[in-house]
Amino acid sequence: MEVLVSDLTYVKVAGKWHYICLFIDLFNREIVGYSAGRRKDSCLVSAALSTIRHDLREVQMFHTDRGKEFDNHLINEVLDTFGIQRSLSMKGCPYGNAVAETTFKAVKTEFINQFHFLSLNHLNIELLIM
Repeated sequence: MEVLVSDLTYVKVAGKWHYICLFIDLFNREIVGYSAGRRKDSCLVSAALSTIRHDLREVQMFHTDRGKEFDNHLINEVLDTFGIQRSLSMKGCPYGNAVAETTFKAVKTEFINQFHFLSLNHLNIELLIM
């Protein structure tokens, strides 16, 4: 696992918007980390990072869009700890994070749109068995 890509999307849980963060191995497009929460912030990203079961020292690059949830002190600290280089999509370029966007389209079609999540716990359980 050399390059990770990530993004966030929204999902309705008990009538309110919540967010999912996914980490995707660029080589095989496998979802290797995830988290769900009420806020779209760096804590959500950090929680998703903590679910990755691979050795993060093997990751060379982390690519995302320019969202503030990815480009901040908390995430920089994790990347520095493991020697991971950051890569951000070019400003105003919607194709810069195409793998993550494509993965989320499939996740929404095949997973999110198939459920009516009753609680954040319900969403987390379904993500676990996804």
